[in-house]
Amino acid sequence: MCDVCGCGHSHDHSHDTKSPHPPFEKGGRGGILQNKVVDVNQSLLKANEDAAAGNRKHFDEDGIFAINIISSPGSGKTTLLEKTIDALKGEINIGVLEGDIETDLDAERIRKKGVPAVQLTTGGACHLDSILVHKGFHSLEHSLNGKRLDILFIENVGNLVCPSFFDLGEHLRVVLISVPEGHDKPLKYPKAIKTAQLLIISKTDLVQYFDFDMQKIKKDALSLNPSLNILEVSSKTGEGMDEWIKFLIHRLHR
Repeated sequence: MCDVCGCGHSHDHSHDTKSPHPPFEKGGRGGILQNKVVDVNQSLLKANEDAAAGNRKHFDEDGIFAINIISSPGSGKTTLLEKTIDALKGEINIGVLEGDIETDLDAERIRKKGVPAVQLTTGGACHLDSILVHKGFHSLEHSLNGKRLDILFIENVGNLVCPSFFDLGEHLRVVLISVPEGHDKPLKYPKAIKTAQLLIISKTDLVQYFDFDMQKIKKDALSLNPSLNILEVSSKTGEGMDEWIKFLIHRLHR
């Protein structure tokens, strides 16, 4: 048996991709390892899906509309939330779960707006999962003093890849892509677009300074998800904020 890949061949052979036999040949150590990886991943996703269903049931019972916001770092998620809180304050009760690898800087920004917020630090993981959201929501409940929430925003860890694979029990998934990131992001990160109900193109006040094709990003996004809603928003100038607030109110009450 080969000591490197465990393929069952005793002869000398290459272990690059041009090897005369598959690197994970049935019965070899490589084959066993591959099967274990697949099983673990399936188990993790199944556990997350079960917890997500529990979260959604909890949110439904409490009449809470949960929104999962996904984007790359620096796309403007927290600033959008601050402006949203300003617009809805006194009308809609909002709570926020803030996901980050480290620090509670974003949660502090939200609390300064007078809104309860719990920081979820993943300690290195690149996404939130349903179990962490479940624990964070219970921590948030303790700070409400009996106050009822209308909307729960879940600001995911800055990443357009991993968060797309994890249902958190949300009712609405929003993806932000900012103008400085470029118009090619939908085609590069299709899972994020396919699983979202709304794409917000953020930082539109910067469009004149970048080679950014607004029509192409919309066309590409809709080619992946024809039912996707798309808004252009600048949290800095307020462009598109009215449409965003109207969208939120409509989804909350429908």
